[in-house]
Amino acid sequence: MNHLLYANTADNRYATLFFADYEDTARRLRYANCGHNPPLLLRAGGCLKRLAATAVPLGMFADWNCEIAELELHPGDVMVMYTDGVTEAESDAGEFFGEQRLIDALLANALRPPAALLETIAKTVQTFSGSEQEDDITLVIARCL
Repeated sequence: MNHLLYANTADNRYATLFFADYEDTARRLRYANCGHNPPLLLRAGGCLKRLAATAVPLGMFADWNCEIAELELHPGDVMVMYTDGVTEAESDAGEFFGEQRLIDALLANALRPPAALLETIAKTVQTFSGSEQEDDITLVIARCL
């Protein structure tokens, strides 16, 4: 994919990607984060972890290497994957929603079921951004059982 994007797009074009594979029986998550917003992993004990980049975005360089990260999930852990439409949602005053407001909304509502948590965060972003939504808002929320 990197070679196709690099060869067929302008120098200022690239794509971020977050890809994960979850093995339910072992509760093991393997992932590659190619320059995408770092998903947030809220551990059941309250510790917050960002799933940082393991590679640069696709299409930026001809020579590209991607590492795979791995971690174990525990019952009660909540993972929030999101696009920049969430953190870059802009208020009528020109202020971004930002990652900290996303974290605050997650922490305040972490015990809610994933569907309710998603709805609450989406409404919080929409309320913050006021009259007009400039970009798509994509959220994926999962809880380890």
